[in-house]
Amino acid sequence: MPRIAYVNGRYITHADAAVHIEDRGYQFADGVYEVCEVARGFIVDMPRHLARLNRSLTELSIAWPVTRNVLPLILREVVNRNHVVNGLVYVQVTRGVASREFVFPSADTKPALVVTARKADPAAGAKRAEAGIAVITVPENRWDRVDIKTVGLLPNVLAKQKAKEAGAQEAWFVDADGNVKEGGSSNAWIVTGDGVLVTRPAEHGILRGITRTTMFEVAARLGLKIEEREFSVAEAKAAREAFISSATTIAMPIVAIDGDPIANGHPGSITLSLRHAFFDIAEKSPA
Repeated sequence: MPRIAYVNGRYITHADAAVHIEDRGYQFADGVYEVCEVARGFIVDMPRHLARLNRSLTELSIAWPVTRNVLPLILREVVNRNHVVNGLVYVQVTRGVASREFVFPSADTKPALVVTARKADPAAGAKRAEAGIAVITVPENRWDRVDIKTVGLLPNVLAKQKAKEAGAQEAWFVDADGNVKEGGSSNAWIVTGDGVLVTRPAEHGILRGITRTTMFEVAARLGLKIEEREFSVAEAKAAREAFISSATTIAMPIVAIDGDPIANGHPGSITLSLRHAFFDIAEKSPA
């Protein structure tokens, strides 16, 4: 069955979709995106994702491509047309189609909207969590506004390719002081010896992950304390546990950093408890 996407007002198959040669997303990476998890027939944390989309659009002075109350309907329709019960739904908005000039086009240029959805096997994610993943560290080389969820992800692509070539599944960006910032497509966490969760503050320098935000509520429900502060690569390697969070991984245990095992080299119990409790606590919108 062909996959269906929503592209600028039409539901069409992927084979029939095309990007205009002068779409500013294609030429300048002048656009933003969001990814929502779809789990058990629900779109997870959709209001928070759309709120962050609104922030990204506002920061870049891009107008909404459709009215804000219509976009959730489009997401649900794309999920349903693709029969996605477990998977993800992707939203991308660019500044639109205009003659290739660096300055913004005229105010009447309509932003371009693409929504796609795809299935995923939750058993595969659970199996990966049982084994844990490895990460590598790479020097920070991205622009300063990584708090905006833009489609300009070339440094992330290169970092994740380097991780793949090293036999790892994620790369952590590290600042000039040796402190961990975030992953190529995830937020970074450690668990201290006394069971405190630590993650870098999201005011500046990292993306305020939606799963990260919900994880605060999950931790509170489980009676776990969170500290928002910087932590070094050395502290991460000596931690009781380490994990990443994102819409596509939830809480994913890390068992090695740069080839060095974390604790006993197996997924930690606190990370797994966060993962198992997440769905019940996250906000769920029927698809």
